[in-house]
Amino acid sequence: MSTVRIGALAPLGRPGWVAAGRQLVAGLELGVRDVNAAGGIGGRPVELLVRDTAADPVRAAEAVDELAGLGVAALVGEYHSVAARAVAERAEALGLPYLCSSAVLDGLVDAQARWVARIAPAQSYGWRAYAEFLLGAGHRRIAAAVAPGGYWAAGVEVLRGCFAAHGGEVVAFDLRGLTPRALCDAVAGSGAGALLLLAGHPEPAVPIVRAVRGDRRLRGLLLGAPAGQPEFGEWLELLGADGAGVPFLSYLPERLGPLGARVDAELRELLGGEPSFVAFEGWDAMAVLAAALRAADGGGVRWPEVEAAASRGAVRFSRVPGSGVWQWAWPPVRVVDRDPAAPERFRVLHTVR
Repeated sequence: MSTVRIGALAPLGRPGWVAAGRQLVAGLELGVRDVNAAGGIGGRPVELLVRDTAADPVRAAEAVDELAGLGVAALVGEYHSVAARAVAERAEALGLPYLCSSAVLDGLVDAQARWVARIAPAQSYGWRAYAEFLLGAGHRRIAAAVAPGGYWAAGVEVLRGCFAAHGGEVVAFDLRGLTPRALCDAVAGSGAGALLLLAGHPEPAVPIVRAVRGDRRLRGLLLGAPAGQPEFGEWLELLGADGAGVPFLSYLPERLGPLGARVDAELRELLGGEPSFVAFEGWDAMAVLAAALRAADGGGVRWPEVEAAASRGAVRFSRVPGSGVWQWAWPPVRVVDRDPAAPERFRVLHTVR
């Protein structure tokens, strides 16, 4: 019996965020196992063809062409926005369905796409929730340590718009040419009550955290990481207690239902530890893509007609302002940190209702 081939994209090599890539692939692979256990797609088993993008848009686009040549029915995955954008543009040009699992950049495509859908929330939606959390905690002037890149630049603009609407201010520091020590000097003189790490992990985020935690002038400064760096076990391994109390965005519900609890248990067994929200995004993406392909029955995926049960809720797609892709509006969004009293445990600080 022939298989239904699905092309999977993930950052499994540097400079990509390898920990996120591994979590994503684990979720996708578990999703394939479950799809096949339920009879596959039209009675045919699913075969997952994984390709490493290493967060490189050129490499990502080349992978799409390779996978298309291998006859994949659809594409799924990717964590980094810069790579996902390249995948989305190429998939749309080829008329190949692509379900983006984890990249959040609003402008994933330049024009309205027919073939591209996404289950991760748009960056503007999640980062506005993060700004609401900071404003609710009394912050009106914050600093941001910003690495080069469109994703980080877009995040700064979302934060600035939210803070300006409440009479607040975001002071951005360009990390190019700034050592962690020089950044501490700049933040100490800025009057900011919080510093957001809009930069990659482990470099330069980890050295910055160590420098800030060791600077007496910055005691009481809130460190934040909206992109989710503290979610992964590597953060705790590298920083220990210094990595606690750093709020980040997580895309998990307050409570998992029966399906989510079952997926959580199986992901824990597969990963040998606690799964991140990225692993759940991988499982959900595979479950939703399988439902879309079953409904299409060879006639082309129709995203607005798709409705599927996923580990974090029922997924339906619609058009949302500012995004050209079919979007799940919206997955769960929470602000979470690692508990300073027990850094291996997460605390929920804010939930979008």
